[in-house]
Amino acid sequence: MLPNVDPAPHRHFLIHKPYGCLSQFVTQFSGEAKKTMLGQFYDFPAGTMSIGRLDADSEGLLLLTTDGKVSEHIRSRKIEKEYYAQVDGLIDDEALARMQAGVEIGIHNEKYQTSPCRAFRLDPAPGFAPRSKKIRDDRHGPTSWVSITLTEGKFRQVRKMTAAVGFPTLRLVRVRVGSLHLGALQVGEVMEVAGFEG
Repeated sequence: MLPNVDPAPHRHFLIHKPYGCLSQFVTQFSGEAKKTMLGQFYDFPAGTMSIGRLDADSEGLLLLTTDGKVSEHIRSRKIEKEYYAQVDGLIDDEALARMQAGVEIGIHNEKYQTSPCRAFRLDPAPGFAPRSKKIRDDRHGPTSWVSITLTEGKFRQVRKMTAAVGFPTLRLVRVRVGSLHLGALQVGEVMEVAGFEG
């Protein structure tokens, strides 16, 4: 009879996902072959998965885990996700109020009404390092930053919300998931943590 062996404990990580990096470890389509993947930043253990992907154009806090049950909890509507968006133009109170109340966006060719959220201007702007791909020049007009906190996570939702109120997103950085903050984590830096709390 084989002795009982405790399974290896689950491991959990935070990464500051860079612009242009896919939130995955292997290519799924032929066009992804030259893309940057998460495994290029750290020797993650087998079975590590990202929780709540960020698209290639988005940056910031990404959680990774070997525990699928934790992944389900974090992706639920119980957990807040906060984003800082740099938008085209000087966002006004009317646009913020519309996003706070919920706006209509398109999801997979269907209309979707977003849930109420928190949204406010960031002044001064957050001090992020310049993005690897330059944002357009100031000569094309002013930009502003807004904080948006959601409990839902539809495909490219923040970008669609700011566009719906007339202020397209130029740069998007996720800064918080639940009680976990991006903090001083540098672009591409990985930190192992004991676990994720809601």
